[in-house]
Amino acid sequence: MQQNKLYVGNFPYSVDEDQLRGLFAPYGEIEELALIMDRETGRSKGFAFITFATQQAAETALEKNGVDLAGRALRVNMAQEKSNTRGGGRRGGRR
Repeated sequence: MQQNKLYVGNFPYSVDEDQLRGLFAPYGEIEELALIMDRETGRSKGFAFITFATQQAAETALEKNGVDLAGRALRVNMAQEKSNTRGGGRRGGRR
């Protein structure tokens, strides 16, 4: 399975999409950049998902892990698929 999506976290809330794009664009074509925002405050939650056009670009961009960005060490790793194995999941309908 090709893995070309990264999780990027632990950056300051002030970092915007353009800054992230500028930081990661040198590694290859970015297909999608999803900066996760807080619905209530409208500000960044300090993490994002970046999808590269190729797996090679994503793997190379992993070297940003631990790099300082505005006084915080970035956390960069391959994104994990969300699983539905949390147990006790909600079921529709009333009884």
